[in-house]
Amino acid sequence: MVKRNWNFGILILMIMLAACGGKKEEEANVAYRLQGNNVWVNPEDVLAGKLITAEVSEELYSKEIVTAGTIQPITTQYAYIAPPFAGRITKSYVSLGQKVEANTPLFEIISTDFIETQKEFFQAQSEKDLALKDMKRKEDLFNNGVASEKELEEAVNLLKIAEKEYENAFAALQIYHVNAENMVLGQPLIIRAPISGHVIENNVVTGLYLKDDAEPVAILANLNQVWITAQVKEKDLRFIHKDSELVIDIPAYPEKVLTGKVFHIDEAIDEETRSVKVLSVCDNKDTLLKLGMYVTIRFNDIARNCLVIPEKALLQDEKPTFVFVKTGDNTYQKTPVEVDITKNGKAVITSGLEKGQFVISEGGYYLK
Repeated sequence: MVKRNWNFGILILMIMLAACGGKKEEEANVAYRLQGNNVWVNPEDVLAGKLITAEVSEELYSKEIVTAGTIQPITTQYAYIAPPFAGRITKSYVSLGQKVEANTPLFEIISTDFIETQKEFFQAQSEKDLALKDMKRKEDLFNNGVASEKELEEAVNLLKIAEKEYENAFAALQIYHVNAENMVLGQPLIIRAPISGHVIENNVVTGLYLKDDAEPVAILANLNQVWITAQVKEKDLRFIHKDSELVIDIPAYPEKVLTGKVFHIDEAIDEETRSVKVLSVCDNKDTLLKLGMYVTIRFNDIARNCLVIPEKALLQDEKPTFVFVKTGDNTYQKTPVEVDITKNGKAVITSGLEKGQFVISEGGYYLK
């Protein structure tokens, strides 16, 4: 009976040893083994030689925001030309596309309202001269004991009033760039350019009668610099900074790349689009940018240290993007990551990894 039990024990031991040997032999034939998110790779399998790792490093990276923009004139370099008085155009000096300097004559009009302004000036000038003569006469009389001090004071006050009326009439003419000293009653009013620029719209027609509320007959614009208007999403505002540089791509000229600078960020958010208007200034001396043209703007945030890995390390299945992080000899862990951007063969990681870790940069797809 004892011998029989002893033989049974030997049999059980032999079966257990055979099972362990079979398990080791099975593992020796397996390339890798998955346990949840952890992976063990057989170091003796050819697969181990196909896995290449790379260290999670830090590099300077500038967040880029890409949006569409439109070309608009800078308000101080854009002028609607309309006469200040009703009148008839008698002469034109400009043509469409012509470059003009500030104060250049554009056209002339004959206006009864302007003639009345001229009359008011000449009348104010005459009254000032008369008041001056009267004051001097009263001053002589006072000095000779003929006129009273009160009469002299009245004459002085009337002169001050007349001089003020003359100054106002003179200033009114200066607004219209009229040389009052050489002005002749009845002369036409010359409309002059308020800014330097090009005539981008010209509806000046000789003989045309213009009402005092008429639409502008010409538009001047200095397009050496232009504004670019863009709508930036609320969530991206933290990456936009005043005076920071930006890159402008022009669909009409794919080979051209221009640069600009953020000029102004609106204080109010468009509640419908949840975006903010951003104005940027761009040099346009070659006049490549036309008013109303669409462009693509690339805003760049301040460069900061960010985690970077090779783009080939990124893997994806039905779940979010992940990588295999090395956790020990021949062991790796499937780790979800958030990617900001991939560029030039590298991926910028915003969460999921730490500097100094190692990830499988090539061959990870064998383990999916």
